[in-house]
Amino acid sequence: MAKSVADQLVEMLVNAGIKRIYAVTGDSLNKVNDAVRREGSIQWIHVRHEEAGAYAASAEAQLSGLACCAGSSGPGHVHLINGLYDAHRSGAPVIAIASTVASFEFGTEYFQETNTIKLFDDCSLYNQIATTPKQLPRMLQSAIQTAVHRKGVAVVGLPGDLTSMDAAEIDTAMQVFKNTAEVKPSKEDLKQLAGLIDQHQKITLFCGIGAADAHDEVVALAAKLNATVAYSFRSKMDIQYDNPYEIGMTGLLGLPAAYHSMHESDLLLLLGTDFPYTPFMPTDCKIVQVDLKPERIGRRAKVDMGLCGSVKDTLKALLPIITKKTDDSFLKAQLKVYDEVKQKMQTYVDDCGEKENIHPEFVANIIDQLAAHDAIFTVDTGMSCVWGARYINATGKRKMLGSFNHGSMANAMPQAIGAALACPGQQVIALCGDGGLSMLLGDLATITQYKLPIKIIVFNNRSLGMVKLEMEVAGIPDWQTDMYDPDFALVAQAMGMKGFTVHDPDELKRAMQEAFMYKGPALVNVMTDPNALAMPPKVEFEQVKGMALSMTKLMLNGQMEEVLDTVKANYKHLKDLI
Repeated sequence: MAKSVADQLVEMLVNAGIKRIYAVTGDSLNKVNDAVRREGSIQWIHVRHEEAGAYAASAEAQLSGLACCAGSSGPGHVHLINGLYDAHRSGAPVIAIASTVASFEFGTEYFQETNTIKLFDDCSLYNQIATTPKQLPRMLQSAIQTAVHRKGVAVVGLPGDLTSMDAAEIDTAMQVFKNTAEVKPSKEDLKQLAGLIDQHQKITLFCGIGAADAHDEVVALAAKLNATVAYSFRSKMDIQYDNPYEIGMTGLLGLPAAYHSMHESDLLLLLGTDFPYTPFMPTDCKIVQVDLKPERIGRRAKVDMGLCGSVKDTLKALLPIITKKTDDSFLKAQLKVYDEVKQKMQTYVDDCGEKENIHPEFVANIIDQLAAHDAIFTVDTGMSCVWGARYINATGKRKMLGSFNHGSMANAMPQAIGAALACPGQQVIALCGDGGLSMLLGDLATITQYKLPIKIIVFNNRSLGMVKLEMEVAGIPDWQTDMYDPDFALVAQAMGMKGFTVHDPDELKRAMQEAFMYKGPALVNVMTDPNALAMPPKVEFEQVKGMALSMTKLMLNGQMEEVLDTVKANYKHLKDLI
C-alpha cells in the first residue's frame, strides 16, 4: 500500500519531535487522525474547543521547543485563531495544520470553505496551503524550520482531498535542522558600551524574556556594577531567584521599587525586553537596549545606544572589559525601598479577609508556600495575573505561563493542559479567574479524559475584576462586570475532578493541601473579595480622581453599600495614597 500524504505528514511531524496534536477531528482532518492512530507513536489530544488546543500547544512549545495543533474546515480554523494569536505574540514555535475543503471546491463558496491564507496571515510567520503531493513535504519542512528558528506560528493549509493522495517522496524535505548560533555586538560596539557604563554610577538592569537564559550573567554584571535588577513579568521566574540585586517588577502589575530605581538611575540597560508600557519608562537618563531582534530597538523608549545580540552572548563578552564599581550607595538605597515595599505587601497577606471575601493576596501566598519547588504555573489575564506576579516566587526551577503579550482571557486552564502533557511528573497549577474559566469550561473534561493531575485555583470574585478597576479609575461606574457563576466545585465534580469550595479564610490552607496531595485533577473554588484593588507602582492623580468620581456616581445612584465595601476592602491602599 502506497504511503498517503496524511501518512507522510505524520511521519515528518514525528521526525521533527512532535509528541502530540491538539485538535477536534472531523471531515477534512479525518485522514490525518487515522494516520496518527496507525502510526502509534504520536498522541491525538481531543480537546473540546480548538482555541483550547492552540493554547495547550503554545504552552507545550514554550516548555519543550515545538508543538502542534490542528483545526478542520471553516469553524475549526476560526476557533484556532485566538490561541494562535497568543502563541505568535509569545514567540511559541507552533505548527498549525489547517485542513480545509477539497481543492477542487476552492473559490466556489463551498460549505465551510475559508481562505486560510487570509485568515491566518496576521498571526503567523509562515502561512501556505499545499494543493499537490509534491508541495506538502517542502512546505511542512519550511513551516517547521520557520517556527523553530524564528519563534512563532507556522500554518500549513491542507485540503481534505490531498490527504488521501499518494505521497511524493522529496528527499531534501525530510530533514529538519535545529541549531543555535552565538550573536553578539562587534568589539567596537562592546567597547563603546563599556565606556558608557564607566561614566555612570546609578545603574539599573531591566530584563525581559530575552534574558531568560542569562541569569548568571545578569547577576554577575549587577555585582560588578553595584546595579539593581528589575524584570518584566515574563522573565520573573528566570531572573528573580538567587539574585541579591533584584528589586521586582515594574509595569501595570509591578511594584514601586523597580519603578523607583529605574527613574532614579542615570543609566538604564534594557536587556532582551520589548516592554510595552512606555509611561513606566524614564525619560531623563541614558538608555541602552540589547535585543536579538534589532527591529525592536527604540520603539518603547528613547534609546541612546542600541545593540543587536543575545543577552547571554553579549554579557559574556562585556563582563571582562568593564571596570568594577566600588560605590554601592545607590544599590543599598534601592534595596531599602524594595524591603519597605515587601513589608507592605506582607500586610495584605497577614490580613486574610473574612467569609465570602477572602483576600486574594492571602490566597496567592498560600499557593506559593504549598507549591512544589519546580511547579509550573499558568495565570489568567486580569487580577489572577496580578496576584501571580506579586506573590508567586521564583526558585530557579519554577515556570510561569500566561497571555502576557496578547492579554486574552481564558488562557490559564488550557495552557495547563499543554504544560501537564509536556512535563509529566511536574506539578501544574492554574490560577484562574471565574470569568476566564467560564469561557472554556468544557475543556475541564479534557483534563479528566487524559488523567492530568492539574490543580485549578479559581479566584472567584464574582466579577470581571480588572475591567471593573479599569472603569473605576476612568471615572465610570462599573456596569455589566458582575458574574453569575455556577458552583465551580460541583462542575468539577460533574466532570470527574475533585472539587472544593472555600468560603472562610481559615479553611483555605487545609483545602489547598488536600487538593495538592490528591493524585488526580482538582479544582479549588475560592470566594475572594470582589473589591480588592491592584494598585500600579505609580498612581497618577487622574486615576485617584477617576476612582473618586466613580465612587461619587455610585453614591448618587444609591449604591452606597458597594462604595463602603470598596473602601473597607482597600483601606491599606487608600492609606498609602494619603
